[in-house]
Amino acid sequence: MKNICATVNLIAILLVFFVPSSADAQLKTHSGKKINASAMDAFLKNKMDSLHIPALSIAVINKGKIVYQRSTGVANIDSKILVNDHSIFEAASLSKTVFAYFVLTMVDKGLLNLDTPLHHYLPYSDIEKDERYKLITARMALSHQTGFPNWRYFEKADSALHIKYGDLYLKFTPGTQFSYAGEGYFYLSKVLAHLCGKNIKTLDSVFQKSVAGPLRLQHSYFSGNDYVTANKVAGHKEGKVFIKKWPVSFPEQDSSWFGGAGGLHTNAVDYATFLTALMWDKGLSKKSSNEMFTAQVEVPPTNPSFTEDGFTSWGLGIAIKKIGEEKLYGHGGNNGNFQSGFIIDKSRRWGFVFFTNCDKGRELNKALQEFLLQ
Repeated sequence: MKNICATVNLIAILLVFFVPSSADAQLKTHSGKKINASAMDAFLKNKMDSLHIPALSIAVINKGKIVYQRSTGVANIDSKILVNDHSIFEAASLSKTVFAYFVLTMVDKGLLNLDTPLHHYLPYSDIEKDERYKLITARMALSHQTGFPNWRYFEKADSALHIKYGDLYLKFTPGTQFSYAGEGYFYLSKVLAHLCGKNIKTLDSVFQKSVAGPLRLQHSYFSGNDYVTANKVAGHKEGKVFIKKWPVSFPEQDSSWFGGAGGLHTNAVDYATFLTALMWDKGLSKKSSNEMFTAQVEVPPTNPSFTEDGFTSWGLGIAIKKIGEEKLYGHGGNNGNFQSGFIIDKSRRWGFVFFTNCDKGRELNKALQEFLLQ
């Protein structure tokens, strides 16, 4: 086929902000209530102090434009180095939404079809003993219907299945249930790389040309490079520096691998720029944009995505929840020492996204939603 291709007293820490602009005056909650930028600053400082969050990168979108953006705190609680506009965070599972968009650009180019079984493009030797895997499509992978575990090394198979630790397996017949699975994104990444004439270590170059460049994402990468190494903040757990060279799900994985499920490295301004592109249907056909935001599968009421986050269904790379009659879309990210989240209302072109370098992002996400979804 043709190639297309942390415990720290933040009261004493100087906050690093962008110079306020006239756009700050437009900062509003989801319901349209105006918020003074200084009030937003005070809210964030209070939450960072109380939750012991070392650093935060955050942006708020109103009417399809970024109206508030901040980089604040320290990159490392031991060195006390301040973050700045160039600081890079792990996006964790917020990677999945960007990856889904990337896949859909390739669907629009005719490189692959959402409903063609992936094995037609690239057989998967890791699961070849279970013929059911041949049912898996890109649509199933992006909406968590593959039947794969989240990660084979982190989610052990039922002992009744007699699966060797580290072997990939299916929990159910693909396409019949919802079960959050990074493994599906990994398989789809391998397929996409194959179709582009690349491999898992070189696929990011295609992403840069197909998505990052056109959307003007200045510093967003699925694989490591010198810029990421020089500007990445340190992760923290339980109030202490906790550094992993790169988020990995396989023993042999390193920073050269394209991490479609959790490897994106970026900041709030870049990610908010991406979210505004989603709001304005930039870069995708109307059909693909509609597919992304259409519920593909219902989330079981007992699933943590439902009980903890309120997501009732899943689109392609994005979760869906309702407030009254209005639909909100979002995703959370958790790499342990980095946590993140976003919520958008596509119809109102409103939303926010944030990144933290610690394990307190879920608590911050709840506080932000209570504050901004009023």
